[in-house]
Amino acid sequence: MDTFVINLQKCSIHDGPGIRSTVFFKGCPLKCTWCHNPESQAYSKEVLYNEEKCSRCEACIKICPHGAIYRDTEKVCLDFEKCEQCETCLDYCINNAREMVGKQYTPKELVNELYKDRMFYEESGGGVTLSGGEVMAQDMDYINEVVKLCRGKGFHIAIDTCGYAKTQNYERILEYTDLFLYDIKLIDDEKHMKFTGKSNDLILKNLKFLSDNKANINIRIPLIVGVNVDDDNLEVKNMIEFLKPLNIKAVSLLPYHNIGKHKYEKLYKAYDGDEFEKPSDEKMEEIKDLFEQNNFNTKIGG
Repeated sequence: MDTFVINLQKCSIHDGPGIRSTVFFKGCPLKCTWCHNPESQAYSKEVLYNEEKCSRCEACIKICPHGAIYRDTEKVCLDFEKCEQCETCLDYCINNAREMVGKQYTPKELVNELYKDRMFYEESGGGVTLSGGEVMAQDMDYINEVVKLCRGKGFHIAIDTCGYAKTQNYERILEYTDLFLYDIKLIDDEKHMKFTGKSNDLILKNLKFLSDNKANINIRIPLIVGVNVDDDNLEVKNMIEFLKPLNIKAVSLLPYHNIGKHKYEKLYKAYDGDEFEKPSDEKMEEIKDLFEQNNFNTKIGG
């Protein structure tokens, strides 16, 4: 499996302690309806098209060697079956309306890039966070080498994961990882299937595995009205009951947002999250109180 990076986010303060560099890998086994990074779902490179920048000059249509770009009334469209991500269209787009998402690094190249920010890590108690997509569903030989090289540089290492990956993948990097940022979306398996496309059995199993092995775990919960937030807080209470026996250091409650909606248009995809709502500030505080009453160190936000 090829491993692609979609973004190296420098000076991040939301993906672990201190100032960090977060590496976003491309490819995720879940298809969350509310996903705000749709460009991270596929494991291959993709072309993003910004219609607002396009002048309809049709240079990309004329130059595409695979006949993958065509005009449909006022919009320039892409035939994904024909597109081979050759990037020829990018070179001929004078308005930069097209961009390629997905860049390859060798493990050494990636860690050398992260090393440039070592002063920020040292001064702030920060480090490197490997995220996604889903980092744990990548080529684990590649990820294992990156983690070991980071450890060799003395970096604090955090893994941001949805939990849907082989348990042996977590076992391989456990000794090199300082912190797991672990997403829990739903306890109700039927709802989990509906909103993410996968059962949560493996996710909950892997969380128990990390807990049993004394990993440092921070839970992150996206809160969405109509998904896991209701008047009775039933799903939240079920989460609390599941998490109480586990070795959990902290909980972050993340209110729903749709700031990634515009990315779907760039990928020629429909956004299915319009019916979702952000919980009110009062509801967020109510849920925070429920966790704190059960002795969880809880905060609202990343």
